[in-house]
Amino acid sequence: MEAWNVQKLIKWGGIAILAVIVLSIIWPFYSVPTGSRGVITRFGAIVGIEAEGLTILPPWEKLSIFSIRAETANVTNAEGATSDTQPVTTSLTVRYAIQPDKVSEVFEQYSHDGDLSSYVDTATHEIFKSVTAKYDAPDLISQRPKVSADIYDALTSKLAKYGARVVNIDMTGFAFSPTYMAAINDKVTQEQLRLAAENKLKTVEAEQKQKVAVAEVEASAVKATADGDAYARLTNATAEANAIKVQSQALAQSAQVLELRRITVEQTKAEKWDGKLPEAIYANAPIPFLNVGTK
Repeated sequence: MEAWNVQKLIKWGGIAILAVIVLSIIWPFYSVPTGSRGVITRFGAIVGIEAEGLTILPPWEKLSIFSIRAETANVTNAEGATSDTQPVTTSLTVRYAIQPDKVSEVFEQYSHDGDLSSYVDTATHEIFKSVTAKYDAPDLISQRPKVSADIYDALTSKLAKYGARVVNIDMTGFAFSPTYMAAINDKVTQEQLRLAAENKLKTVEAEQKQKVAVAEVEASAVKATADGDAYARLTNATAEANAIKVQSQALAQSAQVLELRRITVEQTKAEKWDGKLPEAIYANAPIPFLNVGTK
């Protein structure tokens, strides 16, 4: 009895294991995660691309998960040379992503999971060399934004051949030879000293111009004051001369005016005289009407 039970248990256990194996082989349900595409192959040939979500496949087809998320490629010690033959190195971080409509092409030719870091690394080294050769060392430093834009444009065109697009590029500073860096530092120092000297000269010139302007204003003020004083004196002298002239004319006319008034007074007295002479005449007193006329 016990032997029969053991045999039965072994039988059913074998059936269960076989069922699990069969189900794992013919299980039709698969899931494609977000940010990915499912590449369906049949005996090694691509037969379809599935978007995110649940998909059902027959046992003779296989689903491979292919990432279209932004990936990162760290490119270290990219080397190049400027147009004036100065060696230069830098490091770049390139973020890229596979274009969804290029998944089948990339899966077939370059990568089964969307990782193109090796291609990006090689392309970035090549692009860096070609771009730096267009600039001399000073321009490479002073025009860094333009250099970065040139690298971005060239790398975008290059990676498009691999079905990828460039998301962005981060680039560290340029490193030159110690001798050249020392020469640059000396040149920068000399330029700063030159600019400082020019600024000092401009300051001195401005101060001198200010002093000249102040002196001119003060001289103009002194001249204006002197002109004003002279004009005032001339005006006063003219006024005094006119006053003297008027007074002279008045004095010349005053005798005639006084004589005319005296005659008028005597005439008035004559008109009012009653014909009688004064009873008493004091010494030196005028006798009426005896002194009429010009003396």
